[in-house]
Amino acid sequence: MKGYVHSIQSLGAVDGPGLRSVVFLQGCALRCAYCHNPDTWEIPRAEGKTQASWEEYTPQELVRKLLRFKPYYGTDGGVTLSGGEPLLQADFTAEVFRLLKENGIHTALDTAGQIAGQKAEEVLKVTDLALVDLKFLTEEEYRAHTGGSRRRVAEFLELTRELRVPVWIRHVVVPGLTAFPDYLRQIKEQAEACENLEKIEWLPFHDLCKEKYERMGIPFPLADTPVMGEEEFGRLVDSL
Repeated sequence: MKGYVHSIQSLGAVDGPGLRSVVFLQGCALRCAYCHNPDTWEIPRAEGKTQASWEEYTPQELVRKLLRFKPYYGTDGGVTLSGGEPLLQADFTAEVFRLLKENGIHTALDTAGQIAGQKAEEVLKVTDLALVDLKFLTEEEYRAHTGGSRRRVAEFLELTRELRVPVWIRHVVVPGLTAFPDYLRQIKEQAEACENLEKIEWLPFHDLCKEKYERMGIPFPLADTPVMGEEEFGRLVDSL
């Protein structure tokens, strides 16, 4: 078994608790308007790969590499698999998490929650924390701005509840799309309806990814959207 890895952040502090290694897997079926990793979109195939922007690892090879950083994780940190969408490589993700847990390392899954069913269940059985981006409130908005389904997120969250996997709900606050007090309060209400919720993370929209889009020759849908200012963001979040 091999997985396709776009990149590895050796030590980070924003994708789960404590100091963590973050592995960005290649491939995503969504096209979120504010995506900051368009270079992870392309889904690798066994044949006919069009670019070499990723590396192939067996689960054992990847875990050996991650174990080098174990002394830095301490009691709170660990490893987060992100993307792209790690559930598109569910078998690989599950085996990596299984090996990490054998070595006493905390596992976090950063996902859009678009895949449920048996594959997702096998991953969640070896997941200590799920980070789920609750992008939009309605099915119509979700399809318009991501190409995915809001109903699938609900199905995935129900699966985390059934398996008793703690959840952090994340939401990107975007001017003109979601940066309204009433809208964010509804996001908060939906998040708090998850009985396994541990935390809500509000993330301010930024446009640091514009250079990636330009380099790749594809339009950035929110190129004309203003960055979420720190003061405005703080007032919004404090009002919830």
